[in-house]
Amino acid sequence: MTNQNALKLFEDKKVRAVWDSEQEKWYVAIVDVVAALTDSPNPQVYWRVLKKRLLAEGNQTVTNCNGLKMEAPDGKMRLTDVADVEQIFRLIQSIPSPKAEPFKLWLAEVARERLDEIEDPELGIDRMLEYYHRKGYSNNWINQRLKSIEVRKELTDEWEQRGVKKGQEYASLTDIITHGWSGLTTKQYKHYKGLKKESLRDNMTNLELALNTLAEATTTEISKEHKPKTLAENRRVAARGGSIVGNTRKEIEANLGKSIVTPLNAKKIETLPESNHEK
Repeated sequence: MTNQNALKLFEDKKVRAVWDSEQEKWYVAIVDVVAALTDSPNPQVYWRVLKKRLLAEGNQTVTNCNGLKMEAPDGKMRLTDVADVEQIFRLIQSIPSPKAEPFKLWLAEVARERLDEIEDPELGIDRMLEYYHRKGYSNNWINQRLKSIEVRKELTDEWEQRGVKKGQEYASLTDIITHGWSGLTTKQYKHYKGLKKESLRDNMTNLELALNTLAEATTTEISKEHKPKTLAENRRVAARGGSIVGNTRKEIEANLGKSIVTPLNAKKIETLPESNHEK
């Protein structure tokens, strides 16, 4: 199973989902569906009681639900009950809620959009552009962000070819690159910007994003040249890629007379004039 984690929003509720590229379907966190549809102060307990009742009734939908590790509110990966879209539709029938029909329509649209993007990847790019424009980012920043996504994909493709495992190993190497160029681990960087679960890249200024992209591109090229065979060798490559750009950052800062790594986050960046996004 090739998984891609995603976070969707239904009204103001976060719904975690995993895209299975082999079966071409979404798996959705059931407890998040419960939270979106009910006013329960504890959706975990609500789902536990409902699950027990449905199992006692011999409900096949519950029997066939899967468990996948998903990021919990505390940031840790925890085993979570998930169901595909069809199973969620059937489970919703057991959850009395005025939001049931709007949620079904929303979920169907989410599933359709993903399939459309597989057929025509440009649709995904268009939706991303629309999202960033709606959030108030400048055209310059959006172009830089799109480039960073392309470079990141080249890096992860290279890691996959070198036998690096997705998940913790990817995160570990990313941490090394980030620390190499910025002087901060990813966790420290997010804390510095006042972030929790938000994307660090979506909260970088133009210059931060440019250096982060350069560090990942440099790491990719070094990896292609030296072809690391072990995780330890990949770590050394990541450290080299990050440190090279770290030296560039220090040189730029010496000329600017100020730090490039800033506490600015998306909310503050969006309020800046376009010409000042890199400041």
